[in-house]
Amino acid sequence: MPTNTPRKIGAVHKTCRILEILQERDEAGITEIAEAMDFSKSAVHGHLATLEDEGFVVKDGHQYHLSLRFLDIAESVKGRVAKREIVREQVRMLAEQTGEVVHFGSEENGRVVYLSKSKGDAAVETASQVGKRMPMHSTSLGKAILAELPQETVENILERHEMTERTEATITEPDALFDELETTRERGYSIDDEENLPGVRCIGMAVTDPDAGVFGALSVSGPSQRMTDDRIENKLSEMVAQAANVIEVNSMYS
Repeated sequence: MPTNTPRKIGAVHKTCRILEILQERDEAGITEIAEAMDFSKSAVHGHLATLEDEGFVVKDGHQYHLSLRFLDIAESVKGRVAKREIVREQVRMLAEQTGEVVHFGSEENGRVVYLSKSKGDAAVETASQVGKRMPMHSTSLGKAILAELPQETVENILERHEMTERTEATITEPDALFDELETTRERGYSIDDEENLPGVRCIGMAVTDPDAGVFGALSVSGPSQRMTDDRIENKLSEMVAQAANVIEVNSMYS
């Protein structure tokens, strides 16, 4: 039967996976990559040789790492972020005010992507970094964005990406997540209650535009003993809302 689904190229999938492995591990050799992919060393070598020839990877002895060409690519992508300087400034200020880790992220292909990060004086170190992709169902950023999307769109995202259990507290059933999103809409902010990382709680809030809809979210993350319900509800929610409003106003009138 005819289909509108385009034919996908397996070799490109493998190349993308090699780039992901190099990003995750900083550098890796042919054998290490082949074992991670369950792929032949000769095939991996061919992909790496092509990437090296195109300037996307650099070979250092027997190890390979991503090239500085990705900096140029990243700079061009940053231009698509609405009011990038305003976002960065609000993230920095919110981190100073709260003393915690603050992120701004947007949804792309059913994942939340960190676009800005800043750490306050009391912040705990996390593995998050700008450009990293995370699940939407287990993060406060993701849930804040999902709460603003049509149910059909949310269902499509959940069908595309498995609701992986990242901790014992992770919501892994769609019905439970939809109940959580309804609660998020009612109170105006989302909560990651140790669902993504044990011992860490987060508050998230969507950033919207009257014409474009939701284009991102802000979050504040910290250790559970500091991120109490009282602090989240009576202090942090107002601080995050103020920062989100500054970004929204500047986006509307730019």
